Amino acid sequence: MRVFQITALLTTLTAAFAYINHRFLKLEPTVGLMLQSLLLSLLLWLLLALGIDVMTPAQRIMSRIDFDVLFLQGILSLLLFAGGLFVKVEELLNVKLSIALFAVAGVLVSAGAIGAGFHLITLILGLKVGLAQSLLFGAIMSPTDPVAVLPTLRSHGIPDRLNAWIAGEALFNDGIGIVLFLTLLAVSQGTAQPTARMVFDTLVTQAAGGIAFGTVLGWAGYLIIKTVDNYRLEILITLALVLGGYSLALLVGVSGPLAMVVAGLLIGGRGRKLAMTEHTREHLDQFWDLVEKYLNAILFTLIGLEVLVLSNRLTLIHISTGLMVIPVVLLGRFLSVLAVGGLVRLREPFSLRDATIMTWSGLRGGIAIALAMSLPRGPGVHILVMATYMVVLFSILVQGPTLGRLLNGK
Repeated sequence: MRVFQITALLTTLTAAFAYINHRFLKLEPTVGLMLQSLLLSLLLWLLLALGIDVMTPAQRIMSRIDFDVLFLQGILSLLLFAGGLFVKVEELLNVKLSIALFAVAGVLVSAGAIGAGFHLITLILGLKVGLAQSLLFGAIMSPTDPVAVLPTLRSHGIPDRLNAWIAGEALFNDGIGIVLFLTLLAVSQGTAQPTARMVFDTLVTQAAGGIAFGTVLGWAGYLIIKTVDNYRLEILITLALVLGGYSLALLVGVSGPLAMVVAGLLIGGRGRKLAMTEHTREHLDQFWDLVEKYLNAILFTLIGLEVLVLSNRLTLIHISTGLMVIPVVLLGRFLSVLAVGGLVRLREPFSLRDATIMTWSGLRGGIAIALAMSLPRGPGVHILVMATYMVVLFSILVQGPTLGRLLNGK
């Protein structure tokens, strides 16, 4: 099956899911798409149980995809730029130090806690998962994606500082989490020595370089957009900025994900205010909103197919591992928020309720799926993919819909 056919199939499934959700389910788009991805997996399993060979075409599709290129060098750049584009920069600047603490220290504490908990579970269950792979899982689970619940948070009147913490942390912890993931991946593959100094140096170099590169990139994009007044051209410029800029960042050796976040913030902040007309802003927002939703839907569909392909290697113990990991991920997130919150409290108010809200609103979505599926295929990887799938399912289908009750104190 050729690339065009795979793209056509995935796009058709995505459009069908979106239509069914809009016409009948009427759920929040992310929830609706994830639910239908789950139902697709269950339907394919049922067909397989009835003797209909759906495994072969699914394997053919998945074997044709280079996940490292597709996710780490493609989809992530677009998702992260879109995330930065829609954030209100003014709100972030007021609490920038707190955001930096949550995004950097929080990711490191969370990754360590979740990785340690995951490793303990696999040891108890007798699964062959190494410490390096467990820490990789911690890095996959550390970035949060609360975009779907931000409207719920605002509608319940949470403090502006808390709303800014959640949005800003999610924006930057994606970049930091991906840098940590890539560093640990190099360690697990034996291409680097597993020393704390190496991890720290890589994080600092990649993060600082990515932020600096993204600043230059975003500023250049802003200056170019300011010279034209044509929304089609301006959208094309932002698209070139992402794809070309991300590729250049990889060549230079800095963090492409962080560069995209910063470039998105500059274009979405200064660029939106000073370089675009209202007409352009409207079309730009519609375009990038569609891109973000389309790519997330593709990711949900792909992981549904991946779980089907892995099903012949999965047992009850693997599913049990995924279920046991869910409270570990929540606890790791809660402990990291509390730990960083203790520092934040020196400057701003921070309560146990704030930590609870930040924990429960810290959904996992497309970024976690992309990282898990970009792992090189090998022993133990199917366990990480299944655990990620279970956590994302719980996150979107349980945490998201029940956040309103938590905010109401019910």
